[in-house]
Amino acid sequence: MRHRAIHEAIKLNYGSLYTVVDSLQRAGLIEAQSTVRDGRRPERTVYRLTDAGRAKFDGWLRDLLRTPAKEYTQFAAGLAFAAAVGTAELAELLEERARSIEAELAEGRAIVDELLAKGLPRLFMLEGEHPQVLRAAELEWVRGLIRALADGSLAFPTAEAIAALQKNFPDAAPSPAEADT
Repeated sequence: MRHRAIHEAIKLNYGSLYTVVDSLQRAGLIEAQSTVRDGRRPERTVYRLTDAGRAKFDGWLRDLLRTPAKEYTQFAAGLAFAAAVGTAELAELLEERARSIEAELAEGRAIVDELLAKGLPRLFMLEGEHPQVLRAAELEWVRGLIRALADGSLAFPTAEAIAALQKNFPDAAPSPAEADT
């Protein structure tokens, strides 16, 4: 998994891997196939999917590919409270984010170009391509926010405007103290 950089697509805790393997084996989804030793390293067990494990994996994989899932990002959490930082600081923070995304995209493109040059088919890089595409879309959107903050089309409401919002949206509108005045 480390060799294939699976940790870039799946949050892994290598410390709990043995527990997961044991659980899969007890459930009859995998079984020991062989044991191997590489040099002076400890012996390791190689597992294979059982028929039940293959069926479970196939169903799980198809569900992952077919069904969109709500994913909660730290950025979305920050955006939910963006009004707390004020116009100027929000623009500055978004500029920093845009620069970070640009660097991340450049690094990702370099890695993909290198792997393609070595002959790795695109099919085996889809899990790395997906976040790159999402980041590129995010970068475009963040740049739009920065422009909107600069030209005033995305403005922080005044205390009076927030008070009016609270009448129509009592559970959703921020307090006047949160206004950027």
